[in-house]
Amino acid sequence: MTEATKTPPQTSAPADDEIDLGRLFGLLLDHKWLIIAITLLFALGGAAYAFLATPVYQGDALVQIERRSNISPLGDMSEMFGQENESSTAAEVQILKSRMVLGQVVDRIGLDTVVQPRALPVIGDFVMRHGIERPDFMAGQAFVWGGEKMELGRLDVDSRWRGTPLTLTSLGNDSYQIGHEGQVLGRGEVGQLVTLDQGRITLRVADLNAPAGAEFQLLKRTRSAATRRLQERLSVNEVGGGRSSSTGMLEITLTGTEREEIRRALNAVTETFLTQNVERQSAEAQQSLEFLREQAPELRAQLAEAEDALNRYRVEMDSVDLSSESQATIEQFIALEQQINELEFREAELAQRFTPNHPAYQTLLRKKRQLQQQRAQLNERVNELPAAQQEVVRLTRDMEVTQAIYVNVLNKIQELEVARAGTVGNVRIIDEALVGSEPIEPRKPLIVVLATLLGGMLAVGLVLLRGLLNRGVESPEQIEDAGLPVYATVPLSDEQNKLLRRVKHRRDRTATMIATGVLAHHTPADNAVEALRGLRTSLHFAMLEAADNRLMITGPSPQIGKSFVSINLGAVCAQAGQRVLLVDADMRKGHVHHAFGERAEGGLSELLSGQAPHDSILRPSKIPGLDYVSRGKAPPNPSELLMHARFTQFLEQVSEAYDLVIIDTPPVLAVTDAALVGHQCGTSLMVARFQQNPVKELQIANRRLETAGVNLKGVILNAMERKAATYYGYGYYSYSYK
Repeated sequence: MTEATKTPPQTSAPADDEIDLGRLFGLLLDHKWLIIAITLLFALGGAAYAFLATPVYQGDALVQIERRSNISPLGDMSEMFGQENESSTAAEVQILKSRMVLGQVVDRIGLDTVVQPRALPVIGDFVMRHGIERPDFMAGQAFVWGGEKMELGRLDVDSRWRGTPLTLTSLGNDSYQIGHEGQVLGRGEVGQLVTLDQGRITLRVADLNAPAGAEFQLLKRTRSAATRRLQERLSVNEVGGGRSSSTGMLEITLTGTEREEIRRALNAVTETFLTQNVERQSAEAQQSLEFLREQAPELRAQLAEAEDALNRYRVEMDSVDLSSESQATIEQFIALEQQINELEFREAELAQRFTPNHPAYQTLLRKKRQLQQQRAQLNERVNELPAAQQEVVRLTRDMEVTQAIYVNVLNKIQELEVARAGTVGNVRIIDEALVGSEPIEPRKPLIVVLATLLGGMLAVGLVLLRGLLNRGVESPEQIEDAGLPVYATVPLSDEQNKLLRRVKHRRDRTATMIATGVLAHHTPADNAVEALRGLRTSLHFAMLEAADNRLMITGPSPQIGKSFVSINLGAVCAQAGQRVLLVDADMRKGHVHHAFGERAEGGLSELLSGQAPHDSILRPSKIPGLDYVSRGKAPPNPSELLMHARFTQFLEQVSEAYDLVIIDTPPVLAVTDAALVGHQCGTSLMVARFQQNPVKELQIANRRLETAGVNLKGVILNAMERKAATYYGYGYYSYSYK
């Protein structure tokens, strides 16, 4: 057998408050398979989600908001008043998404009625989407499978049942029953109109293709709830244009899980928007038309009165002819009165839309004042004429002006009637609804990549967090920096793991790993056994100055391998020709006897309690030169027994009979037994387990022994593993044997 020793560069242990990047890198290397496994698990989970998730489709349509056509009875006067004639695109967007439009869409295509099959957990939608048929063993189950469907022809409910789900259960042979929360409301046949709950529910099932037991949930949402859901799925954006310009082109997009429902809903949205726009334009024409129709009878009466007045005056004056100057004045009066009258009509319209402080309103008033001033000037000119001419001019002016206004109003009424009949609005549907054949969600490649990245980051974070929180000893240098000599580093033995067995007693909360054999006897060439041989050499010189040949082996906490060290150290010492006695002084949970295949009864506790003589508790082992003493039955007062004089007498007797007495004790920080035994031993060693016992714990255990008057000789680092974390972090000697 040859020994090869590899020594990486030694590095000093980092301080407690420092982060050793090399150690963290080593932790990642040590747990690479865990990281890969978690990452792969997340990747598979992401792939499963992407594969099972319900696909979401998107449809779009395109509409144009054109320049609004002016249907005012006075014609297009926007330029004169400096008024923009272009519809606000932002306002049209809000109208399109309003409850006024979308509520009509809900009513039009029945979006407030929902039919939901009862699906299998997790995979139910996938099963129905891919048409997977119901297996025989699922016959009679309520879940709906592929190819099974129910088509609802009509569902009307009153306000009490709005938003309350109903359960339709197939009874087979085109019959069904309706229930709610386990209560049957009634039964029906396919194609028949059924009335339930005293007329509060009316429904008709158009088609039912499902075996008996299959269930469907029927829900009639409130109009506001259905409209709100449609608003959440609808998006309206202007296409093209910039910050200072508007194209008036609106792209309407709608998402959902059913392509046909998206197409129908989108077309309904655009058509409803177009219809309400036309109705709105027609309403403006109707409003103007009603105003003019109200004015026409009054103007007709005024015209008749003016004609009568003129005729009466001419009869009285025996006809008076007008001069050319008077005729020109009358024509000017007619023109001015027509303009003033048109401005008064316009003022009546603006008063419904703006306040008097609006710029357009102020412009109209200024124009009106100018015309009134011109009319006043003409009146002054008329006053200069002879009295007969003045009266004829005034009467003729009133008659002709009224006649001109009346004719103009009649013409406008006809124009508005034609405009109202031919109103097309300023909305034009450019592209009808088109639904993509490929779903927009889930984006399978992206989901898998993100899930993989998340799994990798989570795994790395978990490993690093555990590494940062785990402050267990990882190198002999850490122990030596704390002022404790290290006598040996015992590597973790795979062969020893084969000898371990899990045992749980009734009084124990957790199971305990116990050895069922002696590693030094079964596999004497194991690396751990070789390390213990090195410890044997170190102890030979360390115990030369000791007061006796007794060696106490303890530890700060349970499950660190102190019994393993005690048993196998005794074995290698016996194999070297010494007469060794191994004493199990852990009378609470000692399990040294298991390694030799015997029972605990008839051991140390019986001796100390006076129930067994000295010679009867000494047991030989299969290893020549090695004897042992089991713990005996678990006593109620082990600490008091160790303080008895019988224990001192026992140790003095066996010290004379054996070359080496090894005493395995309970943990220092758990009970006081180790301190009591340490008083009786010239040499004491403490076992620390790799990555389990922190340096602080070793220091506390050492101080507790020192307080009890026990001088700790050194520490044995057990279960040392060849890990990248310690290699890159602290550096250590690793051993291999060929």
